[in-house]
Amino acid sequence: MQILKTFAVAALGATALAGTAMAQEVTIGVSIPAATHGWTGGLNWHAEQAEMRLEEQYPEIDIVLVAADGPSQQANDLEDLVAIHNIDALVVLPFESEPLTGPVRNVKEQGVFVTVVDRGLSQEGIEDVYVAGNNTALGAVSAEYFLSRLGDGDNIVILRGIPTVIDDERFNAFMEGIEGSGINVLDHEYANWNRDDGFEVMQDFLSRFPDIDGVWAQDDDIALGVIEAVRQAGREDEMFIVGGAGMKEVIQMVMDGSELIPVDVLYPPAMIATAMDVTVAHFTSNGPVSGEYILGAPLITPENAEDFYFPDSPF
Repeated sequence: MQILKTFAVAALGATALAGTAMAQEVTIGVSIPAATHGWTGGLNWHAEQAEMRLEEQYPEIDIVLVAADGPSQQANDLEDLVAIHNIDALVVLPFESEPLTGPVRNVKEQGVFVTVVDRGLSQEGIEDVYVAGNNTALGAVSAEYFLSRLGDGDNIVILRGIPTVIDDERFNAFMEGIEGSGINVLDHEYANWNRDDGFEVMQDFLSRFPDIDGVWAQDDDIALGVIEAVRQAGREDEMFIVGGAGMKEVIQMVMDGSELIPVDVLYPPAMIATAMDVTVAHFTSNGPVSGEYILGAPLITPENAEDFYFPDSPF
């Protein structure tokens, strides 16, 4: 996996971690959203796998993993991790940024090392480490692929996520990438990172536009809904679809050489495992662990798809 380090994060390799013994027991709390859709299902699976791996590798480490159905429950979970489990470090992917900023700040004020994942807090400077996917790169890499397939006069439609900073970063980078190419964006609509909404939005596009050469679905959950709509309309030979994230169903199609889904762009739920590794490194490394750790967004093709395929994951 391609990784871009934007600040000082030291000694993250397995060899470096394995060579250092801790002087005392360490408790790490991991707080994430429950598996409400495909991507968070994968997130939970990778967190569980990392918990087992790290506790086996480091007997002195105890990881307490909790999953919340909403912001209020997650805030309560954070209080329990401090009051009941007396955690030394927290890895948290906020259910929502604004409601979790205060609770995470309260944890930090107790002297806890804090790693924030993916959805940043609304106040800067609370966390010690920030781990995330590269949303701008996801849009830019997708645009590069469209440029390799399409040109002046070709038509595409875009299914966006929800009105958020993350969506804007992806969309703006994509639009900047195809600027001046002559590729026509017939329309773009929000599909809420949801399979059913992707199906409905694509049905609307198909009814309104008789000539579509490509679809940027931005997210694999959306892409699966788009695929179903295109197949029901009998138009799968007219266009290709590019999603994003790395869902195993989509990667399987890429591995199989699908013409409808020729590629995917990575936005890995496995970033939670990276965040847990980074947090462990704070206690095991003799180097500093702080700053940002931004994962790359490589293009997944039939040639490299196997590297990103996790058949046991629910996502």
